[in-house]
Amino acid sequence: MANAGPGDREIASPFALGHIFVTTGEVAELSLAALRQGVRTRRDVGLVVEQLDQVGVRSLSIVNLTALFMGMVLALQMGNFLAKFGAQIFISRIVGVSLLRELAPVLTALMVGGRVGAGITAELGAMSVTEQIDAIRSLGADPVRKLVVPRVVALLIMLPLLTAIADAVGVAGGCLIALTELGLSAEFYRTTLLQALAFSDFFSGLGKAVFFAYFIGIIACYNGLRVRGGADGVGKATTATVVAASVSVLVADFFLSKLFLSL
Repeated sequence: MANAGPGDREIASPFALGHIFVTTGEVAELSLAALRQGVRTRRDVGLVVEQLDQVGVRSLSIVNLTALFMGMVLALQMGNFLAKFGAQIFISRIVGVSLLRELAPVLTALMVGGRVGAGITAELGAMSVTEQIDAIRSLGADPVRKLVVPRVVALLIMLPLLTAIADAVGVAGGCLIALTELGLSAEFYRTTLLQALAFSDFFSGLGKAVFFAYFIGIIACYNGLRVRGGADGVGKATTATVVAASVSVLVADFFLSKLFLSL
């Protein structure tokens, strides 16, 4: 274990009681550095576009698949339950509000956090252990500007867009079940759905997605930049990112739900 660095224990257990305050402070410091670089300097458009493809386009399949079956399962379960009381006509309202406010932003963030967050940590971790990040510093460039800012910006742009797509796909999945299993018409489903939904339902989900994107991006970059110990360290950091990002999304969802419901 001679190659293990002092940061390995922190990466393996980022929420351990002895390190939580230090970790929170370092994440906040990285966030401020990324904000300064994003505001004061001209962002490299090419790097951002490349990350938009990595984060958004390549996540479309898993997000659409998750949203489709999420809407279908929700409609099937709730529709059969409501049918016992002759209330299956309300299924579009339940599916719509549940998806737009909660399920679409949370599950999309969890899918993207697992795929993209782990990828960012592994990529930056590999650069760290092979001293590529030190090489960037030696050339006079800022690793935060070149590596962190494009990834965080891409997540802030693409996660709300992916959430909006998940909203539409999930609602369509619920409509499919309403037509085939519950005996409702597409026109009735659409009409009752529009009657129940408000702009606040849609924008609360997008607002959550912005916060989730920040948490996923900054946690993934933080763990990736602090990797020590070679391939073993990269594996530990990747696992820590998936766990920390997922927990952050679920905890933040509760507080954001209370915030948006009070507005």
